Amino acid sequence: MTDAETADLLPAEADSVPYAVGCFLAAILLFAAMDTLIKFLTAGYPVPQLMFVRSLVAFLLVGGYTLWRGGGLAAMRTRRPWGHVWRAFAGLISMGCFFYAFRELPLADVYVLSFAGPLFITALSAPLLGEPVGWRRWAAVVVGFGGVVVMAQPSAGAPLVPVLVGLCAALFYALAALAVRGLSRTETSASIVLYLLLTTTVVSGVLTVPVWTAPTADALGLMALVGVLGAGAQVLLTQAFRRAPPAVVAPFEYTGMVWASLFGWVVFGDLPTAPVLLGAMVIIGSGLYILHRETMVARRRLGS
Repeated sequence: MTDAETADLLPAEADSVPYAVGCFLAAILLFAAMDTLIKFLTAGYPVPQLMFVRSLVAFLLVGGYTLWRGGGLAAMRTRRPWGHVWRAFAGLISMGCFFYAFRELPLADVYVLSFAGPLFITALSAPLLGEPVGWRRWAAVVVGFGGVVVMAQPSAGAPLVPVLVGLCAALFYALAALAVRGLSRTETSASIVLYLLLTTTVVSGVLTVPVWTAPTADALGLMALVGVLGAGAQVLLTQAFRRAPPAVVAPFEYTGMVWASLFGWVVFGDLPTAPVLLGAMVIIGSGLYILHRETMVARRRLGS
């Protein structure tokens, strides 16, 4: 889930930038811990099974919270069911590709690839949503994808298949985010979240049946913890975007690279290579420039 998907799950409160930044940093930390557990569990359990348990736990938590707030079935009403289907399957494919990439690549490498998501969003917002994208932002997108090429080292015999799968995950993440942007014009945030979780739970549950591996009690607890960490991170993310403008907190997303590198080293003994770090700097720089341009354009629109 993104901040747009969970926007009405918590009450709005007064702006507080330090509090918002603190919530956002805590959310990124929880996401990194969740991804570390996913990578750890993929060594012994199939990807569909992990997706199923994560989605089921998140669905129960978010659904229970929605009912507790009194939203009930009214929050699930929709005028665009096929829009929810497309958004859910884009999210499902993105999740599956990320889980596979976590199994095959160091955490830091996957995080670098995930940073291509905002680049895809910028590149696709023009043809899919009709939003104007200036030449400066197009140039930043091209440079950012150059960073992906640097990281992948195609001429050095790097494992290209996991890299391409990770890049595919970022692409479908972008498609899902753009779908959310379109759905948010007519749908409630709760319906976007719950239809996503319901779809991923059902589909991954079907895929899990032929490959189910009986988990130990400890492994089952860790699988459930993945869902809890994800839900907690989403709550913190929502609070952050409620308390401060997105342009203020979004740049702190790149702190995830620090946590991914630290957890990857402590838990798996992986350290980012020089090409990965160089590619990360190029991608992060491109993403921050796109964020800067988006902020400038938004200010001009408000001033006109």
